[in-house]
Amino acid sequence: MTPVVAPVVTSQTVAVNRDVQSAARAAAARLRAEWASRGILAVNLISSPGAGKTSLLEATACHFAGKRKIAILVGDLATDRDAQRLAPLAPTVQLTTGGACHLELPLIQRGLDQLGTLDCEFLFIENVGNLVCPASHDLGEHVRVILLSTTEGDDKPAKYPKAFRTSQILVVSKTDLLPYVPFSVEAAIADAHSIQPDLDCVAVCSRSGDGIAEWCELLDWHRAALNSPKPA
Repeated sequence: MTPVVAPVVTSQTVAVNRDVQSAARAAAARLRAEWASRGILAVNLISSPGAGKTSLLEATACHFAGKRKIAILVGDLATDRDAQRLAPLAPTVQLTTGGACHLELPLIQRGLDQLGTLDCEFLFIENVGNLVCPASHDLGEHVRVILLSTTEGDDKPAKYPKAFRTSQILVVSKTDLLPYVPFSVEAAIADAHSIQPDLDCVAVCSRSGDGIAEWCELLDWHRAALNSPKPA
C-alpha cells in the first residue's frame, strides 16, 4: 500500500510599507480644495436604500430654484431612474456601479467629466443606498449627510456607528409617517449625538416640505463657512 503524503503548503507574508489609501485620500483632498476655491459645497448623501435621498434632492432643488444653482451626481447599482427624476430640476449625471455597493473617486471623476464645467454653488453626490461601505470612502465632500428615515427604526445610530461618526449632518426623513411607526426623533438624535456630539440634526418631510427650509439654511451655513477665516 502506497503511503499518502500530504502536500507541503508554504506561505509568505509580503510587507507593504505604504498606505494603499493615501493616493485616494490625496485625490479627494485636491477635489475638495478645488471646489472650495470656486465656492462650491460638495455634499455626500448616504443612507439605507429607500430612506429618501432622491426625494430630499427633489425638494432641495425646488426650494433653491431661482436662488441657488445645484448639480447632482446620483449613484445606483443599476438603472438611471433617479437621474430621470432629478434631471428636469438640475444638471444631473447617473453613476451606475454595476454591482459595487458604494461610489469611489474614479466614478465621481467620470461623472464630473460628463457634467462639464461646474456652474453651481452646491454639488450633491447621492451615494448608493448602504450604511456600511460609503462611510469608508472620501469622495472629496465638504459635508457628509446621513439620512435616517422614520421607517427604519431609531436604533440605527448604535448599529451603524461609523456612518454617523463620519457625518456632519443627520437628516431624519419621512416625518409624515411618525404617527404610524414606532420611531422617536428625540431618541434617534440622542443616540447619534452620543456617537458624534457635533452632528447637526434636522427633521424633514420631503413630500410636504416640512423642514426643507431649515435643511437648506443649514446647507447655506456650511457653504458660507467654506472660506471663512479659521480661528487661530
